[in-house]
Amino acid sequence: MATGRRPALDVAPRVARRALSNPKVALMAADALVVLTAVGLTFRLVSVSGAEFGVSGGERKFLLFGAATVPVWLGIFARQRLYNTRFIGRRIDELRRIVNAVILGVLSVALAGYLLGELVPRGALLVLFVVAVGLVVAEREVARRVFAAMRHNGKLVRNVVIAGANPEGRELAAMLQSEPWHGYKVLGFVDDTVTDPQPVAGVPLLGTVGDAGEIVRRHQGASVIVAASAIESQTTNRLARDLLERGIHVELSSTLRDIASQRLTVRPLGRFPVVYVEPIQRGGWRRVAKRSFDVAIAALGLILTSPLLAVAAIAVKLDSRGPVLFSQIRVGRDSKPFRVLKLRSMVPDAESRLAELLEDNEADGPLFKMKHDPRVTRVGRLLRKTSVDEIPQLWNVLRGEMSLVGPRPALPHETEAWDPLLTQRLRVKPGITGMWQVNGRSESSFEDYTRLDLYYVDNWSLLTDIAILLKTLPVVLTSRGAA
Repeated sequence: MATGRRPALDVAPRVARRALSNPKVALMAADALVVLTAVGLTFRLVSVSGAEFGVSGGERKFLLFGAATVPVWLGIFARQRLYNTRFIGRRIDELRRIVNAVILGVLSVALAGYLLGELVPRGALLVLFVVAVGLVVAEREVARRVFAAMRHNGKLVRNVVIAGANPEGRELAAMLQSEPWHGYKVLGFVDDTVTDPQPVAGVPLLGTVGDAGEIVRRHQGASVIVAASAIESQTTNRLARDLLERGIHVELSSTLRDIASQRLTVRPLGRFPVVYVEPIQRGGWRRVAKRSFDVAIAALGLILTSPLLAVAAIAVKLDSRGPVLFSQIRVGRDSKPFRVLKLRSMVPDAESRLAELLEDNEADGPLFKMKHDPRVTRVGRLLRKTSVDEIPQLWNVLRGEMSLVGPRPALPHETEAWDPLLTQRLRVKPGITGMWQVNGRSESSFEDYTRLDLYYVDNWSLLTDIAILLKTLPVVLTSRGAA
């Protein structure tokens, strides 16, 4: 009897293993559970608040509407590409899609109630939106970590061949190697002009572009990424047709580096598919919304951190002679200079001693970074590690000189070494935090510093600001990348 019942006991583990082997199934099951949980929590929160759902029995009907629309929610999530594991890596883009999907899901609950003659209160819909966004974001963060761990172990990874070993193709390969969470394993290159047997360390040249089909066929499930700038359009067309005929997935780079994907739309122009790039929008209501957000959060931040600031100020004063606050000329929007405020973390004559330390600079480009800078005081090391020294910059935000989120405020002598492309970062206000700060800070190269700042300037949105602020919290708490 024991042997007869054992297979039944193994059903759940087998189903779980099968679900994990198919991430789309696992995500759909998790989303269904999350939506049901959001509906249940909304019911409890609204009930506890003393609000009513309408006529008698409205509570039961709300739960029924929520449960009945679960398939609709899953369809909306699929439409927003939330079940393509390649799209769960970038938090900012994913958050935008989650918000869009939840809005439509909440509207489906309201529509279900309307069609059945029961109006769902707006307060309940608002609570459902907030709860659902929070739960889905948390669920996707868990999924991201699970998938990242699996990809590091060689699972959920798609083998890929890169067509084109020019600088763009090599950069693609290097990125996919260093960022395994994208879910690609680069087998090698195909190229008609390059002769280097290994264009990128660990990534060999496998053959010519014409060999791509046969090379991919030998690796079941492999696909091809075409570096569009490396291959002539006629050759690309021929290659794509051949690969697609064989059932091989083909992806083409747009050659538009660091342009946010949501700004790109593919549309037909006669016989040509063209990519439309949405213009940059920084003015109008967007500027008002960003400024209002900055003022509200900066004012609240100064109030909440005032006890911490007082303690830090006393520590600075007791630790070394000199002023508590340090002010320095920085370059703001449209090259307008302003004085940035910080708690003093260095000795009073730190700026005059900079010249003698230039030979020990550990950063590239015009930046200066030194891991064990002798000018930093004992208290200053703690202030820098915890980023407490930057709290006074909230006053710069209130004054309109800085924003909560933006490019790092540069020194005048740094801007003198910028090329015309990098000066575009002066089109927006500098920020207390930004993409550079939450992506490594002192570990980042000057090239990363340039690329991340320009990406922010070109693709800004209020949702991006919120996402960066949320990402700043764990970076500060763990002191990751602290100077």
